[in-house]
Order: sequence, then C-alpha cells, then structure tokens
Amino acid sequence: MKLYIKQKVFSWGAKFTVKDEAGNDRYFVEGEVFSFGRKLHVTDTSGKEVAFIQQKVFSFLPRYFVYVDGKEVAEIVKEFSVLRPRYSIEGLGWEINGDFWSHNYMITRNDNPIVTIRKEWMTWGDSYELDISDPRDEKVALAVVLTIDCVMAAQAQAAAT
Repeated sequence: MKLYIKQKVFSWGAKFTVKDEAGNDRYFVEGEVFSFGRKLHVTDTSGKEVAFIQQKVFSFLPRYFVYVDGKEVAEIVKEFSVLRPRYSIEGLGWEINGDFWSHNYMITRNDNPIVTIRKEWMTWGDSYELDISDPRDEKVALAVVLTIDCVMAAQAQAAAT
C-alpha cells in the first residue's frame, strides 16, 4: 500500500493531508504551535485521532514519543552524529537506513522492509511516497516517518536562525 505526502516547508502549526494511491484523502496532520514541546496530531477522514507525536522536553538529543490509537508504541531518538543524521526507533525492533535529507530511506524489521520512503520527482511540487509492505503497519509507519520529518524540519529551522 502506498501513501503520499506533499513536501513543503514544514512548520509546527501546519496542516496537511496524506493521500492514498488513488489521490483520496487518507489522513490529516496538524501540528500544535503553542504547546510545551512540539506535538503533531494525525486523524483519519472521520476526524478520529489515530496517531499522536510528542516531543520530550529537556532532552539532550531530540527525542519524540509516538502514540498510535492512544498507546505509546515507539520512541524516536536522533542519535549524535557529525556527518549524517541517524535515528533509532525504540520499542518496535525496527531499524532505519538511508538518506533522510533526500527522503530516500527504508525502515526494516529483521532485514524485512516495513516501509520504503522515496521522493517523487515527476510530480507538481515535490512529494514523497511511503510504500508500506503490510497494511497492519500503516498507522505506525506513517507516524514514525512523520516524526523523522518533524525532527529534520526542526533542525533545519534551528540552523537557519
């Protein structure tokens, strides 16, 4: 199954839509601007919150908690690295490798792909594709990818100031 996210300059107050292969709305994503720590809500088309991402405040390295259907399922930690960003996904047994800045990376479990993230170049504006191997992993995979995107956007924003 594939999901598509329109790439734009991310801001925490942003609202955007995740679409399916047919171009239909699948999820809505909205960031909170005025909160203690960064927060991101993912709702389905009926308005039900299916995922929630929350930044751990007062952490040396960026650390985010991922909740799906009200339960904490993972913790995403940006690891210390000099040349390339590296992330660990704690709680799922998932590993992540690839080029995060160009949105070309893969998340695996025991060397089996969970989700492959690719930048789509032949679209109006840039977007990226999430190719999710097992539909049962859809919400968790989406939340993890959004978390990584949020961490990268926050770092880019901090570097620009």
